[in-house]
Amino acid sequence: MTAAVERLRVPDVVIQPAKGWTSLGLKEVWEYRELLYFLAWRDVKVRYKQTLLGVAWAVLQPLLQMLIFTIFFGRLAQVGSEGLPYPLFSFAGLLPWSLFSLGLTQSSGSLVTQANLIKKVYFPRLVVPISSVLAALVDFGVAFLVLLGLMAHYRVLPAITIVFLPLLLLLTLAASLGIGTWFAALNVQYRDVRYVLPFFVQMWLFVTPVIYPGTRVTAKLAGLGIPGWVYGLNPMAGVVEGFRWALFRGNACPYGLLVSSTLSASVILISGAFYFRRTERIFADVV
Repeated sequence: MTAAVERLRVPDVVIQPAKGWTSLGLKEVWEYRELLYFLAWRDVKVRYKQTLLGVAWAVLQPLLQMLIFTIFFGRLAQVGSEGLPYPLFSFAGLLPWSLFSLGLTQSSGSLVTQANLIKKVYFPRLVVPISSVLAALVDFGVAFLVLLGLMAHYRVLPAITIVFLPLLLLLTLAASLGIGTWFAALNVQYRDVRYVLPFFVQMWLFVTPVIYPGTRVTAKLAGLGIPGWVYGLNPMAGVVEGFRWALFRGNACPYGLLVSSTLSASVILISGAFYFRRTERIFADVV
């Protein structure tokens, strides 16, 4: 009888708050991958539930932005498009930018949105911002189909370097999640972050080569004696230029921007994850 009881005994699990700069607990996040999928899918359904346009908004938003950019920057300001039709040039830049900005916005407020769940149930809190970023992939997929339609309309064939697009997509997600975890942790303690974030994202758009070629910026920097890779410290600079290179050019890889943007995104992601884990123990009490 004693042996049978020992076999049936459930081991005790002690949940303790993280102390100091502990490990990221990625193994634990993987163990909760089903919850990750559930939260991501729920975010998608909640976003489009009881909406008039539904998923069509994922198409209309970048299309309207493309139209405005084409009129004011393509036609009036004539910022250039490196030989591409400007609507196609701007939409190709808006595609990764929209994924980045949506993932950043959703993940930054995710802890406050999921406050009731965080207070009641234990799970690795890092699952929450990750699920918000992954949910933004649905909008990206829909908008990418529109980009393919624009390429067919302008009779522009994709370059063979399109095979590198998944790597650039991962870099976009890394940048979005890295900054999103910083803001998510800060938003728990300082609620005015949600007011600063829209302005922050809007300003970031104009320092990223979405509506103008990145080569114009690097050329200006070179004239000042500053190496072009410095511009890549903005992780989205390398991502946007990389997307256009992978889709259209195939022979003019922005190596400097991509390398510096990859390093920048990696530093932001790792530091954001560690800061998130460092402050994780107070989330349930403060949120």
